[in-house]
Amino acid sequence: MFMFSIFTSLLIYFSGVYVFSSKRKHLLMVLLSLEYIVLSLFMMIVVFLIQFDFDYFFPVIFLVFSVCEGALGLSVLVSMIRSHGNDFFNSFGLSLC
Repeated sequence: MFMFSIFTSLLIYFSGVYVFSSKRKHLLMVLLSLEYIVLSLFMMIVVFLIQFDFDYFFPVIFLVFSVCEGALGLSVLVSMIRSHGNDFFNSFGLSLC
């Protein structure tokens, strides 16, 4: 069961990295792939902690920071859509900032 959980978490992680590196046209796809990667890392941490019988304080802190990261990403997405009208990366110049 431990090896299946680790294999599943690694498969989810590498599929998230693949989507992150290949679908960089929309900001929403980038944010979703980052959340997918965070979810797989959370799964790996929980499986590791269950396997070695540790405390569960770190996953709670990890979830708090991942929720903050998701909220910050959504606020950037909303402000970008309000100012530019879409979430394409090439619709605005990053070199102008």
